[in-house]
Amino acid sequence: MRSISQALLGGLVLALALPAASTAQLTEVGVIPATTPPTVPSCPTPSCLAVSRTTGFQVKVESMRSPLAAPRDGVVVAWTISLGKPNATQIKFFNANEGGPASAGIAILRPQRKPHLSYKLIAQSPLVQLQSYFGMTAQFPLATTIPVKKGDIVALSVPSWAPALALGFSNATSWRASRPKKQCSTTGTQTAHTQIGVAVQYTCLYTTARLTYSATLISTP
Repeated sequence: MRSISQALLGGLVLALALPAASTAQLTEVGVIPATTPPTVPSCPTPSCLAVSRTTGFQVKVESMRSPLAAPRDGVVVAWTISLGKPNATQIKFFNANEGGPASAGIAILRPQRKPHLSYKLIAQSPLVQLQSYFGMTAQFPLATTIPVKKGDIVALSVPSWAPALALGFSNATSWRASRPKKQCSTTGTQTAHTQIGVAVQYTCLYTTARLTYSATLISTP
């Protein structure tokens, strides 16, 4: 899979966010050591699956828990997504059945005590049209950084679809989505979590798969 990064713009964003005297830390939230099987989006294999019409985040990758939780207060300055390369037939199918051309952004979720598995949407990034990045790992620097608190979750929000799902893991790998409990097996309804300040229950848990995205966090000194 090829890699593409808006490196110059990203470098400028990071340089501006890290003054020389700062003791801030830069963390790639969601980036973990190599996995078995490798974390590779499933498309264009015959089992090509996509994330669609929902907001989701990784709960576990084998023994690692909450890989998308902010380890400290700070700001998110960029996000990265690895995309499969679906063929023309697959693209046509997803566009027709999952709400149009592939697009995604990130959402910042804050866990709530009640009700169970409830998360409030704190902030979100602009959406990015993804088709021109299929088959690549693309990084998108944020023109406006997003503040986060320790424990906030960086989620992937997909109002249409995105070929960003790696398969073949054990049941110890899982992710959650913002779908209602009785709609875990359907993608026909729009369930992306988009209303700032509103809490939604992430009751649907999917095992043996991993969402292929991450975020760059600069901690508050």
